[in-house]
Parts: sequence; structure tokens; C-alpha cells
Amino acid sequence: MLKTLKIAEGFSLPLESVTQTIAILAKRRSGKSFLMRRLTEQLFRAGQQVVTVDPKGDQWGIRSAADGKGPGLPIVILGGERGDVPLESSGGELVAKLVVEQQVSILLDLSLFRKHEVATFMTAFLENLYRLKAREIYRTPMMLVIDEADAIAPQKPQKGEERMLGAAEDIVRRGGQRGIGCTLVTQRSAVLNKNVLTQAQMLVALRTIAPQDLAAMDAWIQVHGEPDQRKTLMESLPSLPVGDAWFWSPGWPTTDGIFKRVHVLPIETFDSGATPKPGMKPVEPKHIAEVDLEALKTDMAATIARAEADDPRKLREKIIQLERQIKIQNPKLETKTIEVPVIMKGEIKRLSEIASAMNRHMASFSSASSATEGIIHALLEKLNQVKGMAGQEQSFDSSKSSPHSVLMTPQHIAMKDPEDTPKRLIIPRGERRILTAIAKYPAGRTKVQLAILTGYAHNGGGFSNYLSSLRSKGFIHGPGDQIQITELGLSSLGPFEPLPTGLDLLEQWRRQLGRAERAALDTLVAAYPNSLTKEQVAEQSGYISGGGFNNALSRLRTLELIHGRGELKASDNLF
Repeated sequence: MLKTLKIAEGFSLPLESVTQTIAILAKRRSGKSFLMRRLTEQLFRAGQQVVTVDPKGDQWGIRSAADGKGPGLPIVILGGERGDVPLESSGGELVAKLVVEQQVSILLDLSLFRKHEVATFMTAFLENLYRLKAREIYRTPMMLVIDEADAIAPQKPQKGEERMLGAAEDIVRRGGQRGIGCTLVTQRSAVLNKNVLTQAQMLVALRTIAPQDLAAMDAWIQVHGEPDQRKTLMESLPSLPVGDAWFWSPGWPTTDGIFKRVHVLPIETFDSGATPKPGMKPVEPKHIAEVDLEALKTDMAATIARAEADDPRKLREKIIQLERQIKIQNPKLETKTIEVPVIMKGEIKRLSEIASAMNRHMASFSSASSATEGIIHALLEKLNQVKGMAGQEQSFDSSKSSPHSVLMTPQHIAMKDPEDTPKRLIIPRGERRILTAIAKYPAGRTKVQLAILTGYAHNGGGFSNYLSSLRSKGFIHGPGDQIQITELGLSSLGPFEPLPTGLDLLEQWRRQLGRAERAALDTLVAAYPNSLTKEQVAEQSGYISGGGFNNALSRLRTLELIHGRGELKASDNLF
């Protein structure tokens, strides 16, 4: 097993490079892919875990020898035309679990994904890779190699790519503490995100000509390099021969650092990304290294089972299914609600006449319209609550009325047989969202839990008004620490869409928070279920513990997304 990573004659990198961040920058056809492959081969032969992200689909040759006549490295390929196992765009979290829990070296071929599917997969993969590696048991060294890194960490992210960029930035900035090294490879330095690029500990530069790409390299040099070394490197880049590379790492692995120009050794595996030449037929390797797919499938099955067992949404769905089965198999357990009218038919008719008269005269009371409208709305809501309690039944929709509109029309009044099933009321969107959340938890939820699940501030006026309205309609009951849905609420709600959970719930909150609040929350979510000190949160989120950062933490506490003072922890309700 290798003790160092041999890159060129007389030049090797220490094995500790596996947890460093390396940026390989060059124009195309200058040798950067060979260098990336050489580094991957050396890491694998040194017994290190390597995960390569291949957006173009031209790295599959790593499974065959350079001449195609023998096996290469037994690295599992997921996705692409030559994958051992297909890859779904929704499988990012599952693959991250496989990588972390099984510590397997894999090649992720994303070449068959559309652009938005790449973002979907990589967002879930990077976020969960970073989150899972926070656990001590999984803090083993691994190198994440990202080819065409500008597509994963773009300087100007398109809509839907923001989370992917944020996850990549987390790994580059703080992944080393969790055992994650990262090698970023790109031919367009100018479009690789500068916040990501400047965090690299080692710059590897091959031939570069474009002024904008040279300027991007210069951004790294201004942060890390020395003026005289900068001059030497920048002047040589436009004329570097193919395969020549500068390795520059100030202060690492020793205080003297690295500043050396070398010629990269040939790769030992098949060059599947070679540019086709006119008149030449593509060469197909005759042998590929075997991988233990049965063991992989077993590992994946176990990972899938654990993921589903830990998924709160899956658990809730199972509970609902079981409750339905119990009701079908034991019809005697069905509860029946017998409604006893508290207002007689004659009183309902009289109240309807009063409401109609008030409605006709609304326009003449413009000076008192607000107060009058409130009274009428309250009256109509009361009428709605007693619908179905008498043979002659009226239904009113107060939400569509105004001081100058007709509040009661034939569409608002439904006369039907007492034995008919009562019609559902129109439930406003905010109330419906809260009612849906309560319906998902038959045992009840606290006010704070409901607020987090629905994206509201628990102490906000709008949220409190929604709860009051639901109580007045008889849709919910129970104290603030255990709010439950009633049978009337469940029947009125009808079919409902599931609310966001897990990463989707977290992202719903992230969109409502400021930058410092998001950074602090992301740090604590990544550390969950462990706690961090305020200083640790500040350091890992890239902020200084001061007034502004304290205000961000204060708001997160107010929203009850985090708890604690000296020791901080993400709220259990987010998971």
C-alpha cells in the first residue's frame, strides 16, 4: 500500500492530502484530467476512499488498465451508460448514506441527468454527506473529486442551484474537520465560485490563456501567495507544455509549503475521455475490474431500510395506514358523532332574515362599515357552525363579503334534506395549512410544533388568529400544549397534501431567515443531535461572535428553531 501519492518523478504529495482542498485549474487539453485521474489512482492504491463526481461521463475508463487489456481499479460506477447500478436524480441522500456508512469508493456518472436533475441530486448528496460525516463514527478520511466543478459551484447560480452551491461551500470550507477532502477540477476558473476557489489550500495550475481565467487564479494568489512566486507562475502559465503543472501550497504540509513545477506521470488506467481524432475508431477496453455488486446491493438494501425507518414521513404514513386498516377490520370501533341542534329551525330562519336585512342596508352605513361587517361576519360564521343541525340548513361564506357586496346569494344558501351529508366549508389557506399539520398527528401537537411545521412564528398575530378561528369553528380542541383535530375538522378538511418534512421543511425556514441566521441554523442542523457552544457555531458558520451574530441567534431562539444559551442545539421539531 502506498505511503505517499506519487504525481511526478521526484515529486509526491503526503497521504494527508486526502483531507485537503485542492483546486486543479487549466484550459482544456492541457492535462488536467490526467492529473485528476493520477491523483485518484494514487489515493485508491493508498487505501483511501475516493468519490468522483463526473458530470460528463468520461471517467468510466478507471475500471480498465491503460492499454485496455487488463483490469483497472474496482471502483463502483453509479449512473451513466456504463454504470453498474442506475442513478436516480432523487437518490442523492441515499447515495450519501451509502458512501458514509459503507465507506465505498464510487464514481458518480451524472451525464444522463438534465441540468436541473444534477442540481437536485447534488444538493441532497452534498448536504447529507456533510451532515452524516459530523458523527464521530463516520469521520474517516475520504476525497471528493468534482470534475467540471464550475457546474456544481457556479459563480452565478441559476434558480434552484443556490442550495447546491451552499452545500459545496460548506464542504470546501469546513469539510476537513469531518474527514472530507475536496478536489475541484475546472477548465473555466472564471466561472468557478470565488468563495469556493479561495478556500482551497493547494492550487494546481496547468496551461491557462484566457485573461478572465488568469484573473480568477490571481484571486486565489492574492489570498494565499507571495508576490515573487506569483510573478513566476503567472508569466509561465500561457506557455506551459501539456502535462506540466505548478503545485502551490503556502504553509502546507510544512511551514515552507510547496511551490514546484512538475511534469505529471502517465495515468495507469484507460483514458476514456480522450478527444476523438479524425479517421480513428474509438478503442474499447477488453477487460474491466470486477466489483462485488451483490455486496453493494446488500449494502444499498440495508441503507434504504434504515433511511425509511428513520424517515418521519414514512412513519406517519404507516401510522395512518394502520389506523385505516383497524377501522376497516373493526367497524365497531368507529366513533359516531350525534349532533344535537342548539338553535331551532324557526330561530335559524329568523337569524337569516336579520342577516339579509343588514346586508341590504350595508351600503348606507359606510362610516361604520368595518364594525358592521365584523358583526355580520361573526353572525354568518355562527350560522355555518350550526349547519346540518336542523332540517332546513343554510351555509354562508363570510370570507367573500364586503361592505358593498351582496353577502347572501342562492350560492351561499343550501337548502337540503336533513339526512344529506353536510357540505364542507371553504377553509382559508392559512387555516387549512395548520389543520393539515394537526391531522398528520392524531395524538396532537403543541403550538410551537405546529408553527414550525407550517412555517409561522409561534408568537405571531396571524398564527394565533388562525388557531382562534379554527377553535371557534369546532375544528380543533385541546390546550396549547396538545392541540388535536376534531371529527368535524377532519371531515371538513377532506383529502390533504402532505406538508414538507426533513430537508424540505428546513429549506422552507431557510428562505425566511437572514444570512447569519441561515449559517447558524445550518451549522447546528449539521451537528444535530449534538450541541455546540456559541463560539463553535460562530467559527463553523464563518462569523465573529458579536452583536450581529448574537441577534441572529436570538431570533432563532425566538422562533424556537434552536434551544440553549451556553450550549446550542437545533430544535428536535425540524427532524
